[in-house]
Amino acid sequence: MMQEHMMSNMRDHLAAINEILVYLGDGELDKAAETAEYRLGMSSLESHGASHMARFMPEGMRQAGTAMHRAASRFALKAQEGEVLPAYKAISEITSACVACHSGYRVK
Repeated sequence: MMQEHMMSNMRDHLAAINEILVYLGDGELDKAAETAEYRLGMSSLESHGASHMARFMPEGMRQAGTAMHRAASRFALKAQEGEVLPAYKAISEITSACVACHSGYRVK
């Protein structure tokens, strides 16, 4: 059950990143920021059950997850500034945390 919950969260994270990229491409930085903050950022932790999930994760996985959530909140702030290029640069911090986690961990 916990694995299914975690996989569901990660699939939603990926869908949110895709949504953010579409908004960026359309020049809708405000919508990109909102999606980032409420689907990936620190504001999303409760809706994803992060505190409940964290105790089942290895420390490195928790750290990568926290890095991703913080990066998403930083991206949201950058996107709200209204400049596309800095926002695109900031999104790489989100995906770098995803890559780091997926490189080191697998759900079995």
